[in-house]
Amino acid sequence: MTTTLARLLDGRMPDPDGPGMLSVPIRHVVIAPTLAGGEADLVGRLGFGRRIGIVSDVRTRAVLAERIETALSPHHDLRMIVIEGEPHPDQDTVARVMAWVQGCDALIAVGSGTINDITKYAAFQAEMPFAVFGTAPSMNGYTSVSAAITVGGHKKSLPARTPIGVFLDLGVLARAPERLVRAGFGDSICRATAQVDWLMAHRLRGEPYRTAPYALLAEDEAGLIANPAALLTGDLVAMERLARTLILSGLGMTICGNSKPASQGEHLLSHYVEMMAMPDLPHALHGEQIAVTTLAMARLQARMINGPAPVLTATRPNALSLEAHFGSSIGASCWADFAGKRLNEAEAFEMTTRMRGLWPDLTSELRDCGRPAAEIEAALLALGAPTHPRDLGWPNGLTRDAMVHAREIRDRYTFLDLGGDAGLLDEQANAWVRCPQHPGAARGTPAIARAVGRERRLRLERRDALLPFGSISTITSMWNCFRCWPVAANRTKF
Repeated sequence: MTTTLARLLDGRMPDPDGPGMLSVPIRHVVIAPTLAGGEADLVGRLGFGRRIGIVSDVRTRAVLAERIETALSPHHDLRMIVIEGEPHPDQDTVARVMAWVQGCDALIAVGSGTINDITKYAAFQAEMPFAVFGTAPSMNGYTSVSAAITVGGHKKSLPARTPIGVFLDLGVLARAPERLVRAGFGDSICRATAQVDWLMAHRLRGEPYRTAPYALLAEDEAGLIANPAALLTGDLVAMERLARTLILSGLGMTICGNSKPASQGEHLLSHYVEMMAMPDLPHALHGEQIAVTTLAMARLQARMINGPAPVLTATRPNALSLEAHFGSSIGASCWADFAGKRLNEAEAFEMTTRMRGLWPDLTSELRDCGRPAAEIEAALLALGAPTHPRDLGWPNGLTRDAMVHAREIRDRYTFLDLGGDAGLLDEQANAWVRCPQHPGAARGTPAIARAVGRERRLRLERRDALLPFGSISTITSMWNCFRCWPVAANRTKF
């Protein structure tokens, strides 16, 4: 364990923003070359009761949950919850999990992003402790205090239960599909754009800001970006660096009590696409989207930071325009978040005047904590990660709309808002679509769409070989269904 992580967990990490030491509610984080054979001891340290619900999906059950079930069954009464098909982190899924874990003393998530979000939010709603065994280095939410849950079609970051224990087997992580590794790197590289957005909102609007989340990441970030390709070679040192970065990023959010340290404009772009995409859009992983949107935000930020102080006008989107764009229900929900950050003419004039005096010092400060777009792009390309919306199969219209309208879905003030009120987003949206220097511009089928097809075929073939109840065609017809039925006295599938 690194000095930073160990000191933080032990309460010996000085708070760079004030007196005293940083404190987090998590005391058990284990990152090791292997955890095989030690699962019962790890869970035993947490003080869980006898009845434990273990939540996984079909893939993560085969990767790790079966091993954990074998290790824990002599010591605990287990209820195995297996989410069939492609899990969706929404209210309905959480409600079904909660229904099946009634009577449990604690929950254990076995998976990564979606499984972790579903389980932590279910644990929060049910007021029970939970822990997580990670199966992929694909996102930074293992230790965060929030969960990304879709509510009535509106993607939201909701308060959730922080895990008591987080356990990462580097051997398991290194064997994760390469797409998941790239996704984790994408979710970690957004540190730069998120910090620039948050610091800008702090300086211009007086929003609370902390440096502590970023101090936690300083130890590993440079090494991670210097040689990202090592993550795909089975290099456990590189994998441990990525795992630590993701864990510490989540802990930074927990320290702040929200997702602001690691979720700003780049996440708004990603969430907008998830909310507004047509059903036939190729499925992309969260971190794959964040890789693409981080690069887009880095370019928007650089354009504004390297230019003159912007001249703002009153915010143009209003309740009617949001309802027209998003529909009445989602539009009303977005308006409730968006209305508070709109500027009227007087406020726009005041901020424009104030920025003229602040701009040289502010932009220097923002450059110091950011990272050049070219450097971000080079690291993503070295790893084979997506860098452009075309890599994800996004239509040009959706890409343009994301740049223009993503700021309307949340109350978070970012360079999307500053650029929007400066009248720059339409031009920036067109530049994002064109992006002539993009190395994948001449590709036919989007890279992620091809990868999705390959991985889906492989999954179906493996499942057809392992499961006695269905052929490939039968399973394919079930793929997007969300059903639940008892398959054993103590095991549930959705």
